[in-house]
Amino acid sequence: MVVPWRDYSVRKQLLQLVLLHTAWEMGSGQLHYSVPEESQHGTFVGRIAQDLGLEVSELVPRMFRIASKEHKDYLEVNVQNGILFVNSRMDREELCSKNPVCAIHLEVIVDNPMRIFHVDVEIADINDNAPVFSASEENLSILESRLAGSVFPLEGALDADVGTNAQLTYHLSPSEHFMLDFRRSSEDNSLGFVITKPLDREDISVHRLLLTATDGGQPALTGTVQLVITVLDVNDNPPVFNQSVYKVQMLENASIGSSVVKLNATDLDDGINRDITYSIRSVIPPKSTMFRIDPNTGQIILNNELDYEDTNSYEIRAEATDKGAYPLSGHCKVLIEILDVNDNIPGVSVTFLLVPVPEDSSLGTVVASISVSDRDSGVNGQVTCSLWPHGLPFRLISTFKNYYSLVLAESLDREEVAEYRLVVTAQDQGTPSLSASSSLVVPIGDVNDNAPTFPQPSYTVFVKENNPPGAHVFTVSALDPDLGENALVSYWLDEKLWSLSSYISVHSESGKVYALQPLDYEEVKLLEFQVRAKDAGFPPLCGNVTIQVFVVDENDNVPAVSRPEEVSLALLVAPVLAGHVVGKVHALDADSGYNAWLRYELHEATRGPWRVGLYSGEISTTRALDEMEGSSSQRLLVLVKDHGKPALSTTATLSVSFVASTQVIHRDAHLPRTGGSPKPLVDNVNVYLIVAICSVSSLFLLAIIVYMALRCQCQPKEPVMYGPGTATLVCASEVGSWSYSNRHSHILAAASGEPGAKNDLMVFSPGIPSIVENGKQQDLLCATPKPPNPDWRYSASLRAGMQGAVHMEEAGGLRVGPGGPEQQWPTVSSATTEPEAGEVSPPVGAGVNSNSWTFKYGPGNSKQPGPESKKQTQVSFLLR
Repeated sequence: MVVPWRDYSVRKQLLQLVLLHTAWEMGSGQLHYSVPEESQHGTFVGRIAQDLGLEVSELVPRMFRIASKEHKDYLEVNVQNGILFVNSRMDREELCSKNPVCAIHLEVIVDNPMRIFHVDVEIADINDNAPVFSASEENLSILESRLAGSVFPLEGALDADVGTNAQLTYHLSPSEHFMLDFRRSSEDNSLGFVITKPLDREDISVHRLLLTATDGGQPALTGTVQLVITVLDVNDNPPVFNQSVYKVQMLENASIGSSVVKLNATDLDDGINRDITYSIRSVIPPKSTMFRIDPNTGQIILNNELDYEDTNSYEIRAEATDKGAYPLSGHCKVLIEILDVNDNIPGVSVTFLLVPVPEDSSLGTVVASISVSDRDSGVNGQVTCSLWPHGLPFRLISTFKNYYSLVLAESLDREEVAEYRLVVTAQDQGTPSLSASSSLVVPIGDVNDNAPTFPQPSYTVFVKENNPPGAHVFTVSALDPDLGENALVSYWLDEKLWSLSSYISVHSESGKVYALQPLDYEEVKLLEFQVRAKDAGFPPLCGNVTIQVFVVDENDNVPAVSRPEEVSLALLVAPVLAGHVVGKVHALDADSGYNAWLRYELHEATRGPWRVGLYSGEISTTRALDEMEGSSSQRLLVLVKDHGKPALSTTATLSVSFVASTQVIHRDAHLPRTGGSPKPLVDNVNVYLIVAICSVSSLFLLAIIVYMALRCQCQPKEPVMYGPGTATLVCASEVGSWSYSNRHSHILAAASGEPGAKNDLMVFSPGIPSIVENGKQQDLLCATPKPPNPDWRYSASLRAGMQGAVHMEEAGGLRVGPGGPEQQWPTVSSATTEPEAGEVSPPVGAGVNSNSWTFKYGPGNSKQPGPESKKQTQVSFLLR
């Protein structure tokens, strides 16, 4: 049962003032309780939860717990009601010895948020120790000649209690010869007995008295010693010390064998009664081997090592005895004060450590609770605590005397530093200063604060058309610097913009991108989509990357002649001059670039006096033809080839017919007829011929006018599905500049048009640069067409508007560069024997997101004969 503080006696109240003063010096705790020693298990100490302002219902969720550095199991808390109770027996004398203040310091810890409270539980002394004498019987010898009033010292009793429980009073059994002499002072208490009546050895040789010591406890406890006093004869002068009390100070690091003090006693007798021997009667606290004395000189010598932290003072009771037949003795006290030296290294103890520390922990979070101690006293026991290395996101805060909290001072980022190694150093203020260190490893716990990221915001991939179904196209890989599930990334195709699940699939774990079906360049030129990456954290975080899959054209389409049927052309032999254009072959190729660049050749069997423009398809004469050579129809076989590898070709057959000139008919009509009469049929034929010629000329002139009007009209091309927008071709100037508007790069399909319509961007003719779009030829030059020039030449350069450089080699291979996949495109420069062809650099890669073209008009191939060189003009075209 707890004894209330107010129920103690007045002497207890004085002790309370001493305790309060000591607590003020030490630094008071947040709570203070008192419980008597020897209390039974379950004894109520206090309502600790209520006194700390905590709700009982939150003790378990907040992991309420107590910790004590040295006394771990004496006290416990019932988390169901928040009551602090005694868990095991506490012996104050065992815990604190003779210290006036005995208290157990508790550290109370709760989480969410973390708080640390300090509680002092004082162990109140009860009177459970009776006074004890050093021996149950003490023998004394007194000369019968000693006068009344002589005082003989006695050794007092010891009481292990403190305060009033250790305040002793003495009582001597009644005697007519002796009386008790007890004097209490602030420095020392003296105990002895006084002769009240002269002794007579012949009357009583031995006196037996009982000395009783009583403490001040409630109830009082007693201890006794039997005094056996023998009355002696003769030798009536005892030795006398020059000091009744010797006071000495010694450093605790004094070496064994050091001199403590030299006692000096004298005897007024003569002879053998004057010779003195010295001895130690007792040492308090009782350590018989700590000191020894030279019996002849009275020199007290240190016999063992001193330890201030163990015992800070000693009391030696010394005796000087003469050598008479009936020896007499003198007594003195030696009070030894032990001085502290800084011989104890501070101790560092981590009583609580929160690991790992989540990287999103708020500032001020308590990471660890650290206590320091030093057994030395004074400045030698004053300890300061520091943290190394400096600049860490932690700092130490003093929460109580010799108690520190390691708190978070700056934000954490596990991706920058995954673990901190700290060194906590405790250093005392002694001279020389001593220190001790303790290492802490504080791992940082990962939270999902990093979204998966791709090395590049977008990738450009080139895939040849006609790929096998399920072909691996590309592999995306996202990085997540988090750990564990927070870094486990899965991939999927984002179909919010367009549904491409029939074309593309993405493996959720590996990030591999597959083409689900063969791609056809003539239908789909570009697939643009987003791949999203999501980690497995909570909540999950996402990242995305844009992938542009360009379909690379292969030469899988044969050139198609726009008028495959035979064409008969009627030509007048007037005669026909060299270089006369008699017709033109129009052909289209659904492929692109090299694969769509066509050239025309005459079959060797039908070459004769004819030639065909290498790139224009115009059929003309190589020399003048007379009537005899054109007397019958001729069939010309034109071979149309593309520049693909392998090249694909088709043929076109043209029938050329000659009609007799009107001059010949007219001359025949005026010849004299046989028989003297003209033929009326000639006049009819002339009329028919004139009408036919005029009609053909009118139709030809009308076709020229319509053709020129259509060329200058610059109508936009047919719309092409290009993501959500359309692609538009705009003719800009007389020189032939044009722009290509690309509002979105995802072409799903070409717009409907004529069968075999050309969906490419450009197809060129050597005479006038033009493009073919949806089966219609549109010249790039919106001015009046000019006749072919033998010195004309042009060059076209393509620069793809994509990430990384795009080039093309003869093989058309793929390679991956720093900026992503790169397509090697060809660079073509060909010299031809055709005068009209000049030097040609074809529009390589047209239709693959081209954005830059350059045409040069000027001197032709230096290797070819021709007229004088003309000034070169360069015209650039920008695709947007």
